[in-house]
Amino acid sequence: MIAPATSALIQKLNGLAPRVALVLGSGLGSLVDAVEDAVRIPYADLQGFPHSGVSGHAGEIVAGYLSGKPILMLAGRAHYYEQGNASVMRPVIAALADLGVEMLILTNAAGSVRHDLAPGSLMLIDDHINFSGLNPLIGEPSDQRFVGMTTAYDRQLKDAFLLAAGEVNEKLEQGVYMWFSGPSFETPAEIRMARTMGADAVGMSTVPEVILARFFGLRVAACSVVTNYGAGMTGAELSHEETKDVAPKGGARLQKIIRVLIREIG
Repeated sequence: MIAPATSALIQKLNGLAPRVALVLGSGLGSLVDAVEDAVRIPYADLQGFPHSGVSGHAGEIVAGYLSGKPILMLAGRAHYYEQGNASVMRPVIAALADLGVEMLILTNAAGSVRHDLAPGSLMLIDDHINFSGLNPLIGEPSDQRFVGMTTAYDRQLKDAFLLAAGEVNEKLEQGVYMWFSGPSFETPAEIRMARTMGADAVGMSTVPEVILARFFGLRVAACSVVTNYGAGMTGAELSHEETKDVAPKGGARLQKIIRVLIREIG
């Protein structure tokens, strides 16, 4: 049975059938302006879709063509910390799967726990640590809830990301992303712990979406725009304003990579 949101999307997309969807994190919202023949669909028009209350997250689907390939962009996401619901993005990702989307590219803003991973850097996520302990599949009654995460981040998509970065001469680091629930930033002790546990960057999103995407059978790749050093690394206090200020600078570099990536995989 097709959910009402999926039926509405099919009608509004008018035959467009993208294989790739992209979640735009902080600093990447302007990429929607590059979409040709764009169709804009507010989340509010789609039953079950969440409303994002975070500044910098628009809360709409923008579909059309990027680099000549059909694309569906999610301009904004809802986060666990907004309502205390780890599965808040489930209706969105379920609708993508119902539409026939096969690949989900996730982006986010993150804090670095490494001195050699400076603000403005781009980090392709190679793996993650779900430090929050939360899971969007809690309460799922079927045995499908036991999702394997050994290859959560698709090897072929990671290779395509690296090739695209090389084509536009952009440096792309690789590392492990640790999910904290937020909304408060981490403490210096938590940043030291994250580094000891093998994390390279920390953030408040993405991991629930990766789990949901794998649950629905989508291939996943994800990339972070590093906006700041973690707490205690510079002595300065962290703020969301810093994230919003720095994210567009790294986001502009990531946009160049994504244009090539979509051309190759779309």
